[in-house]
Amino acid sequence: MKLGLHVSNFTWPDGPGRIRTDLARIAATAEEQGFSKLSVMDHVWQIHMIGPPEHEMLEAYTTLGYLAARTETIELLAWVTAVVYRAPGLLAKAVTTLDVLSGGRAWLGIGAAWFEEEARGLGLPFPPVSERFERLEETLQICLQMWRGDDKPFDGRHYRLERTLNSPPAISRPHPPILIGGGGEKKTLRLVAKYAQACNLFPGPDLEHKLDVLRRHCDEVGRDYDEIEKTVMGPLDPGSGGGNVEDLLASMRRLAALGVTHYHGSVPGVASLTPLELLGQRVIPEVAGL
Repeated sequence: MKLGLHVSNFTWPDGPGRIRTDLARIAATAEEQGFSKLSVMDHVWQIHMIGPPEHEMLEAYTTLGYLAARTETIELLAWVTAVVYRAPGLLAKAVTTLDVLSGGRAWLGIGAAWFEEEARGLGLPFPPVSERFERLEETLQICLQMWRGDDKPFDGRHYRLERTLNSPPAISRPHPPILIGGGGEKKTLRLVAKYAQACNLFPGPDLEHKLDVLRRHCDEVGRDYDEIEKTVMGPLDPGSGGGNVEDLLASMRRLAALGVTHYHGSVPGVASLTPLELLGQRVIPEVAGL
């Protein structure tokens, strides 16, 4: 099992003027400690589960470009891109650019979007949920078309592109991997089976059931279930002095027994760097063999 770091909160003790410096330190430490992925949220306001909307929030792809310049090996993604916030051709271009400038470390993390308040607040598109899922599938099709070098027109229900040219091409082969976030059984997990290299679920009591649903969708579309990376996002708090480490390890062992191979989460007090170092010293080596 591998660990990934999700940076979801930029309200740090040193204040807004130090976000640039603090973020660079966090990214460098995560890479040094052996985290495999580094992600940011694709939100423009802070989400209510973390803090008030007025708290600091950085735009995702600008931030990922900065992180690409400050790191060398860690994989980078938005966890997850709100599909309706960007035109699909521009999104494919943004992820391609990130992949080229990072030396092949970009992923496309994507989902159907959910934070209507921020979208309405900044005038971003936010159609009904059924349409968002239709747009999600078309966006995946457009990205894959552009990444395989096929520049013919795309004529969908919601998007029309006259020429899907993408130059330079992505470095990742066959293309930047796709992670689809969410556990919806009828739509989201079906899209994972058809298009994605990874799913993103939560470590609740229904996780095993969700994985069974994904397996059924894979069978229906002729996809090898084992090709898909099983990713879980959950708490990643080593505790003061490492007091939570044993509980974390026990949880990860249970998840590994279900086939989960990547655990991703936000780390409380991340700007101090100490919890990242604890995770790097006491958790990452222990779960590497799971």
